[in-house]
Amino acid sequence: MHPLVMLARQAIETYVKEGCAIEPPAELIPEMKEKAGAFVSLKKHGELRGCIGSFMPSCDNVASEVIKNAIYAATQDPRFHCVRPEELDDLVYSVDVLSLPEEVRDIKKLNPKKYGVIVSKGQRKGLLLPDLEGVDTVEEQLRIAKMKAGLSPGDEEVKIFRFEVRRYH
Repeated sequence: MHPLVMLARQAIETYVKEGCAIEPPAELIPEMKEKAGAFVSLKKHGELRGCIGSFMPSCDNVASEVIKNAIYAATQDPRFHCVRPEELDDLVYSVDVLSLPEEVRDIKKLNPKKYGVIVSKGQRKGLLLPDLEGVDTVEEQLRIAKMKAGLSPGDEEVKIFRFEVRRYH
């Protein structure tokens, strides 16, 4: 298991069992030292159980970003109830570390297997990670991202950004 995934797991297990956040490790591997947005996803029996992240860094380093977002994925995802202690053994974790988003003016430069997308209109933003099961076309990726932003799928007046991820399981 990659150290970032182990960190996410430790953060969630400690928080769910003891109600407190862990500190980042004293010795950070290179992937933990950088400053980047990160998402933590939880699955239980193959189904999504929580996913929270930040597309821009909000902490001093990826280690802190992962700890914060892991706890939020387990306790703050509005689509799910908080993770309970008896569920911990059934969870499968993944961590995505994001590149900086870049604006895209031509959707031909998108690829749902390679790039995640962010759509933006005013204060509304929707993000969809890349390489998700069942999301095989750019149109489907943009439709879902627009819905997440609270926009209608037909709304063409949006800014589109793409980003890449390093995914750790």
